[in-house]
Amino acid sequence: QVQLVESGGGLVQAGGSLRLSCAASVSIVSINTMGWYRQAPGKQRELVADVTRRGSTNYADSVKGRFTISRDIAKNTVSLQMNSLQPEDTGIYYCNADLYGIPWWGQGTQVTVSS
Repeated sequence: QVQLVESGGGLVQAGGSLRLSCAASVSIVSINTMGWYRQAPGKQRELVADVTRRGSTNYADSVKGRFTISRDIAKNTVSLQMNSLQPEDTGIYYCNADLYGIPWWGQGTQVTVSS
């Protein structure tokens, strides 16, 4: 079982920055892929960014150049640095871990970007 605890959400004006963190209850080196998803009101949950065990990263086109995903293996955390935030980035952001093909989810953290 994997527990994921997110932190760092909040309210920010357009053009601002936020940093989300996800703390895992297991060593993240054992996790195939960790990532961040978001769900806007009335929309499906979508991938924002993820990072593999080997450190390869992947980003949604809409956030490339603005968001950066990173890992701290010693602290078992994955972070998402979000810059140049726009109102369309508003949503609940969820941390995800793929451990042996089984997905685990955090409780989510709200990000609201005002125009």
